[in-house]
Amino acid sequence: MHKAKAQIARPNTIRDINKQIVLTYVRDRAPISRAEIARETALQRSTVSAIVDDLQFGGLIEEIGIGDSTGGRKPTLLQIRTGVPVAIGVDITPRHTTIALADLAGQVLQKDTFPTSPDASYMSKQIIKRVEKYALENKKHNLEVGISVPGIADQMTGKVRYVPYFQWSNWDIAKQIAEKTNLRITIDNDANATALAELWFGDEVNRRDRNFIAVLVAEGIGTGIIFDGQIYRGDKGAAGEFGHMIVGENAPVQCSCGSRNCWEAHASEKATIFRYQNQMKNQPSKNGDINMGQLIKLANKGEREAIQALKETAKYIGIGISNLIIGLSPQSVVVSGSIVQVWDLIKDEINCLVERSIRQGLPKAVIRTSSLGDYPTLMGSLSLVLARKFASAN
Repeated sequence: MHKAKAQIARPNTIRDINKQIVLTYVRDRAPISRAEIARETALQRSTVSAIVDDLQFGGLIEEIGIGDSTGGRKPTLLQIRTGVPVAIGVDITPRHTTIALADLAGQVLQKDTFPTSPDASYMSKQIIKRVEKYALENKKHNLEVGISVPGIADQMTGKVRYVPYFQWSNWDIAKQIAEKTNLRITIDNDANATALAELWFGDEVNRRDRNFIAVLVAEGIGTGIIFDGQIYRGDKGAAGEFGHMIVGENAPVQCSCGSRNCWEAHASEKATIFRYQNQMKNQPSKNGDINMGQLIKLANKGEREAIQALKETAKYIGIGISNLIIGLSPQSVVVSGSIVQVWDLIKDEINCLVERSIRQGLPKAVIRTSSLGDYPTLMGSLSLVLARKFASAN
């Protein structure tokens, strides 16, 4: 036993665990009745009823109607309470920042998006202004804030230790928001937050795995590691920085750290865009500025150069994933980002590289795409709040 982390069991420990179990059943299997929860959990009906009453009083679950009878009285059905704001998500990416208000089910009720500035002081003011507005408009609700950042965040101190894209160090945005609003703040790296969102909002096939790695392909490359259903953050939140592992030389673009050897420099969206533009340099009519969304549309329409650029990037995504599988042996790897929109065009390149590098006899990880849609890091910022609320059942 690690004495520094040991906790003394309190009289209410069993009650709290049972509360979390009931809440999880309602969240995962709604609509569900008290009797069904009692049968599936082997808890006494009186215990389930008391817990449900407590969760209803706390505004976490609600009754939604009457179910079909199986012989006795018709059961009252339960679900997570929706439509009531409980979370403010702050999703900071290198290009855009989104502030969203959401309910317990992760449904976005309001959101505001604006360009991300390299000026940390300016960004603090813009974020605080919007979070404060949501907080003032929803005073009667128990709001908390989750912040997703493209860098290293220390959950213990609440500080953003480093954002390589902007060279920000020791950004205390969480403290600044807390001082202005008195709201509870949870902050984490964007890939960790995305991995957590896969546990909370992902398809059942993704949530079923207890050990997986989430790979976020965006302006950079991020990885979130899930061990036994929990995020592995390492010392001071620095785990999972695999975007900076060496996968080759002379990448088409520089990594945010300045190197041309990193996985990010070979496999990110900016590397894909550079490859495409390099192919089109002899076609002045087509060689203008292009973003990843436009490139993906061209590839899906069958443009040869766009497909070729994506497939070259896919090879390096495969190299990086194979290294993760060899080193960590996860059950699965879940890929997110806009690149999943062309998965059918690139999956063979990725799988081929992975299969060539994994030794015979070793466990084979399944490579899947995320089901979080177009905003995985926003869902990640919201999941930071919801996971805490469900864990504490307050």
